[in-house]
Amino acid sequence: MSHAGRIIGIPGLEIERVVRTQSIEVWAKPSFRPPCKHCQVPGLRIKASYWRTVKHTRQGNQVLTLHLRVPKYHCRGCRRYFRHSFTGIRPRYRASEAYRLEVFEAHDGGVTQRKLSLTHRISPATVERWYQHHVSQKRSEGDRRACPRVLGIDEHFFTRKKGYATTFADLRNHKIFDVQLGRSEPSLRRYLRHLEGKERVQVVVMDLSETYRSIARRYFPNATIVADRFHVVRLINQHFLKVWQQHDPEGRKNRGLISLMRRHQWRLSDEQHANLMNYLSAYPVLQKLYVAKQRLVRFMLLKTLTRSRAKAKLPAFMALINQLAASPLKALAATLKSWLQPIVAMWRFTKSNGITEGFHNKMEMMSRRAYGFRNFENYRLRVLAHCGWDGIINRVR
Repeated sequence: MSHAGRIIGIPGLEIERVVRTQSIEVWAKPSFRPPCKHCQVPGLRIKASYWRTVKHTRQGNQVLTLHLRVPKYHCRGCRRYFRHSFTGIRPRYRASEAYRLEVFEAHDGGVTQRKLSLTHRISPATVERWYQHHVSQKRSEGDRRACPRVLGIDEHFFTRKKGYATTFADLRNHKIFDVQLGRSEPSLRRYLRHLEGKERVQVVVMDLSETYRSIARRYFPNATIVADRFHVVRLINQHFLKVWQQHDPEGRKNRGLISLMRRHQWRLSDEQHANLMNYLSAYPVLQKLYVAKQRLVRFMLLKTLTRSRAKAKLPAFMALINQLAASPLKALAATLKSWLQPIVAMWRFTKSNGITEGFHNKMEMMSRRAYGFRNFENYRLRVLAHCGWDGIINRVR
């Protein structure tokens, strides 16, 4: 029995002849008669046959074209007719699924439509049509996903005309759940009202945005709001640098001092720490605020604490916030008090919106490759196809 059909990737074929010119031409026919697809009765009669030409993968730098003899069967049991079907080749298609997938993956990897039209002997419009088909296929598979239990919410810039978009990320599986235009409650209201499975969301991670916090409280009532660790630490540094600007405007312009001020104290060498303390000795208030800032950052970096350990840390944390409330950092203390519960919840989790920010970099790269998107739905479809799945399409069998 010939194994040529399995080598080609389409089982059940018997190769009649092969011709090599500028491409590889293969003539083949079915190696067996299947039972009736309607009543499963064997012993079919061949009523007629016709030739079907299908492009199927590339061997080296040559396109392999299959010329298939397709029998038309007649069942003596149910008296019905049907044509022979081949694995991986859809009816009335001029290319196999393996060939279409090969074109999609090449175009997805950055090969231009013009180049693919030359190497695969198809038109640029066909490349675009096949690409959109596979993207839509993966998007339709994603429609059946349930709302994630650990949800990350963040915004990113879309276009100047349409403004910002909101990203909903599945932080547990490291995938994008959805992208919606707008970042306000009225713009997201219609989508969130019809979102299925909102009650199963257990954790919502976000930056210190009052808008997103009100959205989470209203539409995800069973979820615990967790502040994003990076944004909280950045907020602390921003408030401290503003106070530094007020005490020493000239020193604030020194890039070396800025680098030392922003770093964590335990990441400074002994020489760097001595130089920084020597500078801060001229500003006693600023020196005390720097020490308080370092203590505050240590609290922000706590994670995976049990409930009892987090409760034991809370009095010292509140004492530090009250101390900052009587200092030039009172605005920071007020913000931390208003976000006290999400910050304390942050101590018990390791997840952050760093996963979402990483996807934002990928989305920006996609927009640059496409020279920008005007239609948001096309952009959303592309994002969900590339960031909402593992990038692998299973072959049709």
